[in-house]
Amino acid sequence: MAAKPGILTDWPWKHLGSRFKYIVLAPWVVDSMYTALKMMSKSTSTIAEEDISRDDDTMIYLIILPLLLWRTIHAQIWTSYARFKTSKAKNRIIDKPIEFEQVDRESNWDENIILNGVLFYLGCKWVPAASMENSPMPFWRTDGVVITILIHMGPVEYLYYWLHRALHHHFLYSRYHSHHHSSIATEPVTSVIHPIGELVSYFVLFFIPILTVILTGTASIVAIVGYTTYVDFMNYLGHCNVELVSSSVFRFFPFLKYLFYTPSFHSLHHTQFRTNYSLFMPVYDYLYGTLDTSSDELYTASIRKSDKQPDVVHLAHPTTLNSVYHMRLGLASLASRTYNPSTTSTQWYLMLAWPLTRMWKVLFGYISSFVVERNTFNGRISLQTWVVPKYAFQYKLTSERKKINVLIEEAILEAQKAGVKVISLRLLNQAEELNKNGEAYIAKHPTMKIRVVDGSSLTVALVVNNIIKIIPQGASKQVTMKGKFTKIAYTIAFILCQRGYQVIVPCMDEFEKRKIKFKTMMMENTMSLTSDDRSNLNLSTTTNHQVWLVGDGFSDDDQTNAPAGTFFIPFSQVPPWIGNLKTMRKDCVYFNTPAMTVPSEIENIHSCEDWLPRRVMSTSRIAGTVHALENWGWHECGSNSSITLEAVEKVWVASLRHGFCPLVHRK
Repeated sequence: MAAKPGILTDWPWKHLGSRFKYIVLAPWVVDSMYTALKMMSKSTSTIAEEDISRDDDTMIYLIILPLLLWRTIHAQIWTSYARFKTSKAKNRIIDKPIEFEQVDRESNWDENIILNGVLFYLGCKWVPAASMENSPMPFWRTDGVVITILIHMGPVEYLYYWLHRALHHHFLYSRYHSHHHSSIATEPVTSVIHPIGELVSYFVLFFIPILTVILTGTASIVAIVGYTTYVDFMNYLGHCNVELVSSSVFRFFPFLKYLFYTPSFHSLHHTQFRTNYSLFMPVYDYLYGTLDTSSDELYTASIRKSDKQPDVVHLAHPTTLNSVYHMRLGLASLASRTYNPSTTSTQWYLMLAWPLTRMWKVLFGYISSFVVERNTFNGRISLQTWVVPKYAFQYKLTSERKKINVLIEEAILEAQKAGVKVISLRLLNQAEELNKNGEAYIAKHPTMKIRVVDGSSLTVALVVNNIIKIIPQGASKQVTMKGKFTKIAYTIAFILCQRGYQVIVPCMDEFEKRKIKFKTMMMENTMSLTSDDRSNLNLSTTTNHQVWLVGDGFSDDDQTNAPAGTFFIPFSQVPPWIGNLKTMRKDCVYFNTPAMTVPSEIENIHSCEDWLPRRVMSTSRIAGTVHALENWGWHECGSNSSITLEAVEKVWVASLRHGFCPLVHRK
């Protein structure tokens, strides 16, 4: 919102919300479809010539909906591409963070497309009556394309320059244009983030070439669609925050510096405010003395920037098919919200995009791990998130495991080659049945310097801390454990028994396995269980305890047997209820998977990590960061290596010292 919002600031359909605002276009879309059907059903032999002319005139009316859909796709392509490039930092122009506040402010970027759609439909209802020479509209007309180019280079660019300068007058700037300049580190869609009054003025300006070719009878589909695409393309280019224009362009064609702006040229306008006002052609800034003198210097510096190598890499992967849209490179509005597979999969636009969703699945079979996010910690270390292009269901297929292991191994070796200190394994990338919690890579490459971390010690510390907070002093210290028992589960039970908690194991087989495992752990740890502590591990068929520790394999039957008011605390990386439970009980409390809130020193976080809330990271991701901050020189992974009590305490204290806090949010 502008500093002092003026008239025509809010959208007329604001009360409809983000879900129903597209209803505004419904009457126009229905009318255009009706017109198309009427034209198809009529026979030229049965209607008068003037009727044919009138119907043919509406051909321009029918291209509006496909044009709006293309503009939406075009914007998304630019957003994903720009985010991918900035995550690698190569040729990045403004090295400032983007936070959730900016993403939220720019989440209504599609309002511009709705507005343009309404204005196009209104215009096409009236404009064709002014000229009958456009019937039927051809695909290409050379004279119309030339007129469009000339009108844009002359009146449009000139008028925009002075309109833009006027918008920077303090009266208009505070009421309108300051909303756009709230974003310093811009994204492609920042280009259309304006109050509605400002966007209407831009529409009138950009409609001049289109109106000209219509009135002169030289209109064509290429002229109208091509010009609209050109305006969008240049807008997104100027706000992508990555220098994409090669220096060879200006070396061979020096005059283009007056006719074609660069992303770095426009980025200076967002940092200096009073320079570089031109639309796409810098010539007017040269003519009127408003060119920023550092434009060439910034361009050269940006074009020479190389990839910034991270200190820590977090290796993640998509979960469900629709989760690709939730990644930072996907839909920005979805990525900035907590991922819920059950609700996200029912989004109408994702249901319509199912062919594209399947295409991503096929495409992922031919690419290696890629970068999706870059963060910094207080300027001390650089963090990146890489994604293995495999879905959760593929990790369960025996036929896919070899391919997945190769992808993970290649990512680890690539990170080591780049000088990365620590790589942390998220979700199923550390599955025991896949790679023995990462141990397979260490065994295969015993001399590698990069440290592999699975976050198991911090996970244990966090889960134990949650239990201590839930069960008040003096209450019955009883905890039920359900699900697949991993080394994390064994260690949690070991520590709880040592601290006087009764750990209830309902299954006889698991109870016996747990007792055997305890004996092994007592031999490996400096601290052991007394006879009283060992008695805290119990076999019981009763399920009336209010705290349940749950892992993979937690089922609907298990949930049903729990008493009302039960606290379900997962110790697995993936919430055990995703894909396993039909519904979640309203009379129980479901904790998030082991995670912590991050300190403000970690910057450029504007997407959620899977199902976790904003500015919350999983323990595996945090453990890798803490490992690098503390410069610890050992690996923390492997299904055969035990989690020592010393390591649990050490990583817990270090995490708190660096500003990470236990997550209090519950689902």
